[in-house]
Amino acid sequence: MLRITRGEDSKLTSWYFEIDRKLLGLILLLVVISAITMFTAGAAQAARMIPQQPWFYFIKKAIPAYVLGLGCLFGCSMLNKQKVIKVSIVLALVALVGLVITVVHPVWLKGSSRWAHIGRLSFMPADVLKPAFIVLTAWFLAKMRNVFGENMFLNKQAWKFNWLSWWSYLILFFICVFIIFRHPDVGTATLYVCVLFVMTLVAGISLKFMPAMCGILVSLGALAYLFNSHIRDRAKHIFSIEPRSQVWFSLNSIRHGGLFGSGDEAYVKDVLPEATNDCVYAAIAEDWGAIIACALVVLLFMVINNLINHAIYAKDRFVVYALTGAAALFGGQVCFNLMTALHLLLNKGMTLPFISYGGVSFISFCILFGMMLSIIREDTWNR
Repeated sequence: MLRITRGEDSKLTSWYFEIDRKLLGLILLLVVISAITMFTAGAAQAARMIPQQPWFYFIKKAIPAYVLGLGCLFGCSMLNKQKVIKVSIVLALVALVGLVITVVHPVWLKGSSRWAHIGRLSFMPADVLKPAFIVLTAWFLAKMRNVFGENMFLNKQAWKFNWLSWWSYLILFFICVFIIFRHPDVGTATLYVCVLFVMTLVAGISLKFMPAMCGILVSLGALAYLFNSHIRDRAKHIFSIEPRSQVWFSLNSIRHGGLFGSGDEAYVKDVLPEATNDCVYAAIAEDWGAIIACALVVLLFMVINNLINHAIYAKDRFVVYALTGAAALFGGQVCFNLMTALHLLLNKGMTLPFISYGGVSFISFCILFGMMLSIIREDTWNR
């Protein structure tokens, strides 16, 4: 019988004993829930497609993303800090090229041009950018702290036009956010701004900057309302529910599930738009009931709590900033998706991390959490 012992000197052995198995286990459990949902909600959604597809349509399409994503999760978790940063630079370059493509050669789908097409390859640059954004922003903040000290936000030298300065970072950041906003993808643009603010807040920025951050978010919302008719139409229904709309079906799906779920009697999800994506939580609530749906929320927030706990005890500022950013990004996207399903927020078209169908989003979060597992392992065992 093969038995791994701590005395063996190999990279695999070190990884096995040093990895945060609790966090890894939580992620794998979310993936299992996602796969089950692809069978249940996916079968219902495939049946109403034109032309009608077999019940295993979505799970079949999701298998390559699961394989590639889990490969990235385990592969990235074995990297060291320097390699994590290098991989992030590559991802950032790919995402930037993708964002440029969405501007010079936009392809509109469902009222948005958020997808970049290169031959047969299609991907969403805003999703590819997420792990790179977290890691490179954490590296930038740590570097600024080392060079300019605790007063890095108000230090005049930090605001000069150099390769390492606030201007160089903020100009690139807001160009990316502006392109994402113009897709239009107001939700993701808002998420990026909020995550950056959380990371800078942890890095020591004064709460006096809070009004400026709120002003940016309000401005994004106002611009979206004024210049995008699709957003304007959605905003008109924020305080009302249009019959047979996506939100109407979502809320009825949740109600029909009751406490213990409808199981084979679940029928609202058969007509629920985006039952495997935007409204996947509603489909889960109808199938399994409110108790299991609430347990899923607890599971998602256990992941956030794990990241925050590691950030509290990390000794490397880079690790603190990266884990905080990952927790804010993951938590923010979870909240956006759940609040949309419950009609507490306008529909943002955001996936539920690790649960929703969506290859690029799933793989991006696998890369992000593989990187977080890697830097947690290195920070913990180098103390």
